Amino acid sequence: MTKNEDITSNDMNINPNNQSSASQCAKIKDWLEQGNIIDGMIALNLFGCFRLPSRIHDLKERGMKITDRWKVTKTGKRVKEYLLAI
Repeated sequence: MTKNEDITSNDMNINPNNQSSASQCAKIKDWLEQGNIIDGMIALNLFGCFRLPSRIHDLKERGMKITDRWKVTKTGKRVKEYLLAI
């Protein structure tokens, strides 16, 4: 794509590694269905997932009822964590 070409909606969020995304979604889905909560560090450490919000979006698009909330870490940082909606 050259600088002058318009970006269409079809060009957005293209993932050249769909197999990895699908695998991460499956692992995250299983994790949440076991009653666990997940945040970015858990996703990275357990599943090699750098883009947890994208995987959560994918799962929601497939019909999973997932909610989120903010938590404060020991160092005072605010991070999102995700869990199954009740």
